[in-house]
Amino acid sequence: MEAALTLDQVSRRFGDRIAVHEIALTIPAGSFVGVIGRSGAGKSTVLRMINRLAEPSSGRIVWRGEEVTALRGKQLRQWRARCAMIFQQFNLSARLDVMTNVLAGRLAKVPARRSLLGLWTEADRAIALSALERFDIGELAALRADRLSGGQQQRVAIARALVQEPEIILADEPIASLDPRNTRAVMDALASINREYGITVLCNLHSLEIARAYCNRLVGLAGGHLVFDGAPEALDDAAAEDLYGLNRPRSAAADATALIEPRPALPQGAAAFQH
Repeated sequence: MEAALTLDQVSRRFGDRIAVHEIALTIPAGSFVGVIGRSGAGKSTVLRMINRLAEPSSGRIVWRGEEVTALRGKQLRQWRARCAMIFQQFNLSARLDVMTNVLAGRLAKVPARRSLLGLWTEADRAIALSALERFDIGELAALRADRLSGGQQQRVAIARALVQEPEIILADEPIASLDPRNTRAVMDALASINREYGITVLCNLHSLEIARAYCNRLVGLAGGHLVFDGAPEALDDAAAEDLYGLNRPRSAAADATALIEPRPALPQGAAAFQH
């Protein structure tokens, strides 16, 4: 299978602390990868570096032969359009309707003046509505985003990612605040995109049960280090307990080293939809 994404000795430092340490990975095209580990393990930092919402301190990130870490200006904006990001907190514009939130995923496809004035074509609106209907929320298109449940909002965020027509989707703990029913709906949505469109998906997950059920590969991080990379069935209970620190006491010092990055700024252009 073609290697699409390569992380070549990628690290991220905050002062004298290392959040991610020399990660080396090669992800084949069309994979559904679950990135697992404890809070503060570096999972979110890895995804943000791939999208360039966070800058690596060292190392290279390559997508289909193109060095992502070298992109600047227009090329970087184009990369972020090809690399869709789904956040735990949805990142929707609460006061705007669902349709407009999804259309924000088309920003890179249309002239900036037209999008800022809300002059979307019927074709763009049809694409957005089709994405909503795909995830059984088409009837919510006219509602304000803040009228929706958490699960519905996350499906809107996935629809927005889909209309970007991305090559890769990065989902940063997309089910962390959802109940079991909405968890299944969101994971089913991501799985269907991966299966039917062949879009590569990297998904940060706390639940090992969910990761094993949906992903065809697991990447385990602990303390910023890559400690597991393989098929779900290869991660036995002993390895999982070690990954999550269940076989040793959690100290206050360990808690103090958990790194939480500030919420990243939205990519240029998307801020116009925030009110």
